[in-house]
Amino acid sequence: MMYQALGRLLPKYLRRWVLHFEWSIEQAAGAFAQSLPAGACVLDAGAGELQYARLFEGRRYIAVDLGIGDARWNYSRLDCIADLALLPLASGAFDACINIVTLEHIREPREVLAELGRVLRPGGSLLLVVPHEWEVHQEPHDYYRYTLHGVRYLLEAAGFAEMRIEPVGGYFRLLARRLLNGLQFFPGPLFIVAGILVAVPAMLLPLLDGLDRQRHFTLGYICTAIKS
Repeated sequence: MMYQALGRLLPKYLRRWVLHFEWSIEQAAGAFAQSLPAGACVLDAGAGELQYARLFEGRRYIAVDLGIGDARWNYSRLDCIADLALLPLASGAFDACINIVTLEHIREPREVLAELGRVLRPGGSLLLVVPHEWEVHQEPHDYYRYTLHGVRYLLEAAGFAEMRIEPVGGYFRLLARRLLNGLQFFPGPLFIVAGILVAVPAMLLPLLDGLDRQRHFTLGYICTAIKS
């Protein structure tokens, strides 16, 4: 909730800097949408409140979710409420699919990726975003975190190829985010004091992110793949 509030309050240039993970996902989803021809059939698997629907204007956008992730969310705009491991959709029906920060909430991620592969046509494209270093959220439906090698294994097992798996930030962006996470532990007026103390290092630490060349410390991965 804190990050949603920050996203609404911060100007665009600060949102890009402070909420780098969310900004990167939105940029990736936008680029993915623009890569699709007009009229392409797109499945948003784990759509939630259809956060990315507006990016797919001019495409046939189908939103599916089980509708149990967050009790505060409004799932009324979904096209279908369904288990992502048992999609009531025809094989090869979609040109593209997105699955954004959803796979950690799935008990059987390999089955879900196989099902997404099933409903994609041969040559269809997938945008997958998974967390690596992230707090527990949407309890009790929070099961996994993913490494680079784990994501690659799951995608290969599901029949995907031409994979591109990119870390979103390194150690210093992760550290800045963790400082912001810590604000939740300071109630009332202490929140303001803690915020003042945290603001400067949280803004400066990302400047050092280039020092982490391997980026094994990362918030998560943005992945694209093609159905073989």
